[in-house]
Amino acid sequence: MSPTTNRLRETAARFTERYSEPRGDAGAAIQREVMGANIGVNGYTTIAQADRLARVLRLRRGMRLLDIGAGNGWPGIRLARETGCRVVLADLPRPALLVASRRALKQRIAARLQAVQSTATALPFAPASFDAISHTDVMC
Repeated sequence: MSPTTNRLRETAARFTERYSEPRGDAGAAIQREVMGANIGVNGYTTIAQADRLARVLRLRRGMRLLDIGAGNGWPGIRLARETGCRVVLADLPRPALLVASRRALKQRIAARLQAVQSTATALPFAPASFDAISHTDVMC
């Protein structure tokens, strides 16, 4: 097995473990205080920043957004809900993508959401498949 493959597997295992941990009341309280709402964020993008991103990207109904490193769907789900765009969430940890899919069902936007387990360097899409790309809080 190549060093790159080993590193990818180690990263996937680490993030799978992180996203498999349940969030407690303290985490929800901190999220409400810092982010302004308990919306299941998994990064540092605030609601105001997500809304600004929607404006800057000029997202609207019918557009396709790729959210790379989407974790459990923040802010991609909000962007889809607020603008009417369709969103593809791409990330490695399957537990996070399952949380995102459940959130999309609960918020009644599941028909406009697709979750894809993938790295940013090996996306399974043809060139020019998306109108916009987001990668908030992706530093690893």
